[in-house]
Amino acid sequence: MPESKGNSTIPGVDWRDGDLPVSRHFDDPYFSAHDGRAETGHVFVRGNQLPQRWRDTEHCLIAELGFGTGLNFLETVRQWRELKRDGARLSFVSFEQFPMATNEMHRALARWPELTALAKQLVEVWQPEFEILETRFGEDIALTVFMSDANIRLPQLQFQADAWYLDGFSPAKNPQLWNPALLAEVFSRTVPGGTFATYSAAGQVRRDLQAAGFEVRRESGFGTKREMLAGRRPHA
Repeated sequence: MPESKGNSTIPGVDWRDGDLPVSRHFDDPYFSAHDGRAETGHVFVRGNQLPQRWRDTEHCLIAELGFGTGLNFLETVRQWRELKRDGARLSFVSFEQFPMATNEMHRALARWPELTALAKQLVEVWQPEFEILETRFGEDIALTVFMSDANIRLPQLQFQADAWYLDGFSPAKNPQLWNPALLAEVFSRTVPGGTFATYSAAGQVRRDLQAAGFEVRRESGFGTKREMLAGRRPHA
């Protein structure tokens, strides 16, 4: 049985412009008002060069800082199922200190009919009151969400990710998910040749990722964002 978090408080969500979820705690939207699903594809899937890589891999482990609505996971699964090689497996490990309430997640994901079936499956198993969610989407996809502070939890874990989604709220509003020590932990849990991508182009984030050991490049951002960051861990 999963371990209950007890009486921990889950910050609520405000809704703007219809169904755009905004964190009440960080005063920051969970995804782009332009098109969150397209943002996931541009920033995280293509930013990590996953479509090309999926065709040649039998197992891909993606790790994420900031599970949020689950949109990144669902869109990743949708694209992976279209592009994967036969017999391939996907593992997705994410960290979320402030998990959404189930009804809020359902509302946030309802705007994308392409994800309806996957979203329904996620909402049905979502239990924000527990410390860890471990579930499967068929035999070939494993999802693990640690509903706790990544600064504490990540150093306790041993895994090597092929790709990282760095998707915490804005570094200016949620600096604890972008601090140098945590980014160093991300680097140490990335396979040589593994990658990261983030919507952020903040200069301090870029410098801290470089200090951790990543090769970092600027790419065209999504929507109104001029730039984003992506990169890889060099081969030894």
